[in-house]
Amino acid sequence: MKPGFLFAVLCICPLLAHAEIYKSVDENGHVTYSSKPLKGGKKLNLEPLPTMMPPAKVPASSGFPKVDNETQKNRDEARRKILKDELDAEEKQLAEANQNLKEGESNPEVYTGADGKTFRNVAKYEEKIKALQEQVDLHQNNIEALKTELSKLKGVPVNPTIPRKSDSGMN
Repeated sequence: MKPGFLFAVLCICPLLAHAEIYKSVDENGHVTYSSKPLKGGKKLNLEPLPTMMPPAKVPASSGFPKVDNETQKNRDEARRKILKDELDAEEKQLAEANQNLKEGESNPEVYTGADGKTFRNVAKYEEKIKALQEQVDLHQNNIEALKTELSKLKGVPVNPTIPRKSDSGMN
């Protein structure tokens, strides 16, 4: 039984506690419980089960450190720069991975048989292409994740005093 389902059932139990329960023990000692009166059974008087109180809200600590707007802005700018640099690097790695995939696709895996004939090794070729495609997919996923993180920092421009490689003409 799944824990979530069990928890839901246990939470509903106090709501059902008002139901009448009857207990009967036969001559062999078998116990039977029922919501309907049983021959020779006795009505049980059960106390309601205690329920948990919701946890009390913890007041915000007045000693929690606060950051002024300028410090937070500088942190956001630094984060944006780091993410942008990582994005640039991933885009370069994606271009390389795409080039490797293209080269891999144009160079089939071959082997020479005992009679001197050349044959394609399809399994080895497919394995190579699969590994190259996984590299392309990895870099594409990383780029999407970095773009998502950058989109969360909208309105935070990169500090113009910190030159990026692409800004300084160095690639």
